[in-house]
Amino acid sequence: MDQEKIGKFISECRKTKKITQSELAEQLGVTDRSISNWENGKNMPDLSLFKPLCNILDITINELLSGEKLSKQEYQEKFEENMVNTINYSTKRLTKYKELISLILVIFGLFISLSAIMIFPSESSWSSIYSVFGIILFMIGISRLLNRIKWYKRLFLIILIFVGAMTILFFTDYINVKNNKEAPMFRITTTTTGNVIYYDTPFYDVYRCNFDESDEYWVISKNSNPTIDELIDYCK
Repeated sequence: MDQEKIGKFISECRKTKKITQSELAEQLGVTDRSISNWENGKNMPDLSLFKPLCNILDITINELLSGEKLSKQEYQEKFEENMVNTINYSTKRLTKYKELISLILVIFGLFISLSAIMIFPSESSWSSIYSVFGIILFMIGISRLLNRIKWYKRLFLIILIFVGAMTILFFTDYINVKNNKEAPMFRITTTTTGNVIYYDTPFYDVYRCNFDESDEYWVISKNSNPTIDELIDYCK
């Protein structure tokens, strides 16, 4: 589909009908800039505008898509060619639209995950919930972007990216606990007993000894599943 040729044809037909771009835009319910873009070959009218545009310019849809007036002999040949071109054009536009939606999901998912880490206090369960929700949106977007490759390759890449994304979240959480002395976001349970707060995470344990006191300190250790008695004695 030759957009430049079609654009010039629209311009010629409009001028022949002695209609300005503004008048044509008003009749079609679009902006002057849209008409200008059509005539410059930058883009095409929406499919829903083909018929009303042709009615105003007194041409057929087949002639519009051909970018020229057609004789009876040329009409059938051009009709079949234009049908194929229109289907291809519509498919490409739909693909671009889907890719745009997928990209928005990827960006929005990352934004939610990062915002959850920065906005919500680590003690709040919402930080981990929103982080995971953001990663899910991110993965949906990635999955849509990879839909052209074979399913088993797509599945492998999705799993790989998901594991990588979750690893980054867990590692960021660990660094935050270690350097900023904040409660881990991705904790399984929180136990408070005596002068100890114990945070159990999937990969390590965090002990907050003498919490809210001047001599408070934090200890990070391997998973050990301590008993209540062991917690009470841990910080002594």
